[in-house]
Amino acid sequence: MIHPFSPPVGFAVYLLVTALLLVVAGAVSARGQTSTMKTSIYGSGEAAQRGAASPGYRPFFMTAFFFAILHLGVLIVGSGGFTLVTGVYLIGLILSLVALALG
Repeated sequence: MIHPFSPPVGFAVYLLVTALLLVVAGAVSARGQTSTMKTSIYGSGEAAQRGAASPGYRPFFMTAFFFAILHLGVLIVGSGGFTLVTGVYLIGLILSLVALALG
């Protein structure tokens, strides 16, 4: 038997409440007129760029990789206590972060 306060039951209740809110909001919302201004790209009073707006992820990859290594290292050292093995791991972590920062 499923407990009435289990996560699947809570999720099902959440879905039902959300669906009910969606139906009620759709019924009472105002209907707008379609226009090209609603579908055009517009922000902050400026026209949108014609080319690519984002430079890509390459400039941010090293920063993200640095913090990923740092956070995983902190999780491992924090959950394992400070022993000889975590000390060696911490030295390796420091060396890998220095190598990553220097390029």
